[in-house]
Order: sequence, then structure tokens, then C-alpha cells
Amino acid sequence: MTQTASAPPATRSPVAPPAAAPGQPAPPPVAQLVKGRVATWFEGTPGRMRAMLILAAIISVVFGLAAAQGYNQSDGALQRAEANTAQLVRIQAIHTNLVSANADATNAFLVGGLEPPAQRQHFVDSMTTAAKLISEAATAQPADQKALGELNATLLTYQGLIEQARANNRQGLPIGSQYLKDASATLQGDSLPVLKELVKANQARVNTEFDGINDGNLWLIVAGLLTLAVLVLCLVWLAKRSHRYLNLPIAAAAALVLFTMVVGGASLAGSSSDAKETRNEAFADTLALSQARISAYDAKSNESLTLIARGSGAAFEDAWKRAADDTGSQLGKVQRGAGLEPLWNRYRAVHVEIRKEDDKGNWDAAVEKAIGESSGSSNAAFKAFDDRSSGDLTRFSNTARAELTQARNDLPPIGWLGLPIGIVAALLAAWGFSQRLEEYR
Repeated sequence: MTQTASAPPATRSPVAPPAAAPGQPAPPPVAQLVKGRVATWFEGTPGRMRAMLILAAIISVVFGLAAAQGYNQSDGALQRAEANTAQLVRIQAIHTNLVSANADATNAFLVGGLEPPAQRQHFVDSMTTAAKLISEAATAQPADQKALGELNATLLTYQGLIEQARANNRQGLPIGSQYLKDASATLQGDSLPVLKELVKANQARVNTEFDGINDGNLWLIVAGLLTLAVLVLCLVWLAKRSHRYLNLPIAAAAALVLFTMVVGGASLAGSSSDAKETRNEAFADTLALSQARISAYDAKSNESLTLIARGSGAAFEDAWKRAADDTGSQLGKVQRGAGLEPLWNRYRAVHVEIRKEDDKGNWDAAVEKAIGESSGSSNAAFKAFDDRSSGDLTRFSNTARAELTQARNDLPPIGWLGLPIGIVAALLAAWGFSQRLEEYR
């Protein structure tokens, strides 16, 4: 059978747009049509009303966002201040535990042979606590991790020297005292400078956050004033055009903005004031007392090293005087630590007695007064100061953190109400303008 080839399907030619009739202009492009309609929509008094409606609605929503941002900024600053305060206290606790352990080691060395079990246990507990706090601090603040790693390395060297000093001291070998001096020098020269830098860094962070708490109020005030200015402008303009003195919906929007400004601003200012009070009182007391305890333990260590040096401890005595003076100076800054200075002065008086005995050549009597447990001994006087200051430091630290938490709890709920308030104000403004636009239809 013969097949005939089918013809290819006919293709439809594209339909050309109708040409403009001779003598007539070409139709305008779509963009020009849209532009023209928009321009028509904003023509005349109704058009200007629509433009002002859009402006009032946008500025109202922006106010709500700014109010929420102001709350979030103050809340965030308070939260970071609380966290950085906890980190600063943690770093200073590491410092305190290390100098406390060193004071135990140097004082126990004076005993000779096997040191008192309780004192040895206190040394171990202090080093264990310091190691635990270093781990917690590294987790709490990643920016401190590198420095804390360096601190750990120096502490391994320190502990190694302490153990060598103990081993030699048990055998009555004089070289043990050199190992002890080297350990103290390692702590003072390598470990404590790292801690001091960490304290400075964290204190700077705390100060930055305290300074930023009040910035949240600026968002609320600036945005609120700008929004009120626009809404008042709308009210005045409408009064002139419509000859009606008051547009109730727009006036209600302005009243809502003003109410939010007054109530929210007062609450933010109150939280900022509370935080400032905490900074100047509980937080300041925490810092001062913590530094006082660090210097006090440093003084106690140098007291023992002065005796260990047996007549050649002038440098350690000078270090004792500097540490003791710093302790007294820091205690003078503590506003709510009544009773601490007399306890510290009692310890200083005992130290003076120790130095008198040693200077007269009564080394054994001086050592007995330094390591004894009687009421007139250095250890007893220092323990009274240590126990009292430790309790006060815990109280100050807990108070500072509790007050910062309360300041956060007292913040107004505009963090989640801010945007809804702005939207309600925008809807009220739109309602007010729509009433006037109806008159032009």
C-alpha cells in the first residue's frame, strides 16, 4: 500500500497588536498607567489625606517596634550584667582559693614534717574548688577560655613545686624551703597576673552592660516623641481642612502612644535606677570585699614566708605590708561590712607581735604564734576574719544577683506588647482619616 506524506501542520502566525489608527497617538505603557493612577489617588485634599494616613500608620508601627526594641535592649543588658557579674565573682573566687591554698601550704611548712591534716585538707579542697571554678568559668564565658587554659598550665607547675617542697620538708631537707619559695613565686608571677587580667576584662564587660541598661529608654522616648509629633500634625491639619476641632480615633492613637511612653518610660527608668543602686552598693561591696580577702590571704602567705626565710625575709615582710595595707583600703570601701575592720586589725596586731619575737631572735616563739591555734595566735585571728568576710561576701554576691534579677522582672511587658500597641495606634489613625475620606465620596 502506498502511503501519502501528510502535510506539516500549519503554524499560526503571532497576532500583531493593533496598530494605532493613522493620526492617533500610541497607547501609553503600563508603567505610565500605574504612575498616573497613583498620582491621581494622591491628588487634592483626599489624596493628601491618604498620604498622611499612610505616614501616621507607618510611624505608629515603627513606634511599637522601637518600644519593643527598647525593652529588649534593657532586658538584654540586665541579663548580661547579671551573667558577667557572676563570672567576675567566679574569677575572684578562683583567685581567693589559690591564695588561700598557698597560705595553707606556707603556714603548714613551718610545722615541719607532716603538716596538720586539717590544714592539708583545706589546701586540697581549695585547689579542687579552684579547678572546678576554672571549668565553670570557661563554659560560662568563651572569651575567657584561652586565658583560663594558660592558668591551668601554671597551676600544674605550682602544684608540682608544692609537692616537692612537702616531700623535702618531711625529710627535714633545707631545699624544701626553696621549692616552696619557687612555688609561691610561680603563683605570684605566672598564675595571679592571668587572673588579674581576667578580672579587668570581666569588670569592663559588667560596666559596659550597666552603662547600656538605660539606653533602652532612648528608643522609647525618641520614637514616641516622633510619633506624637506626626499624630499631632495630622490632628491640626485635619482640623483646618474639615473644620472639626478633634478627630477622636487619631486623638486616641496619640493618647495610647503617650500612655505607653509615660508608663513604659517610667518603668524602664525605674529598672535602670535599681540597677545603678545595685552597682553602687551590693556589687561594689562584692568587688571590694573579694579583693580584700585576696590581699588578706596574700599577706598571710608572706607572713609564713618571712619566718621560713629565717632572718632574710625582708622582701616578704615588705610584700606583707603592701598586702595588709591593700586589705585595709578595700575594707574601707565596703559599705555594709561592719565589724570586718576590727577583725583585720586584730590579725595585724598579732603579726606585729610575731615580728617582734622574730626580730629579738625568738624564732621558735614567733613560729608558735604564727602556727598555733590558741586565741592569741595569728591563725586564730585570721580565721575569725576569714569566717566573717566569707559569709559577708556570699551575702553581698547573692544580693547583687537577686537585685539584678528583680530589676529585670520589674521591666514593663512592652517587649511583647510593643508591636500590638503600634498596630492598634495605626488602625486608630486609619479609622480617623477614613471618616474624613468618606465625606469626599
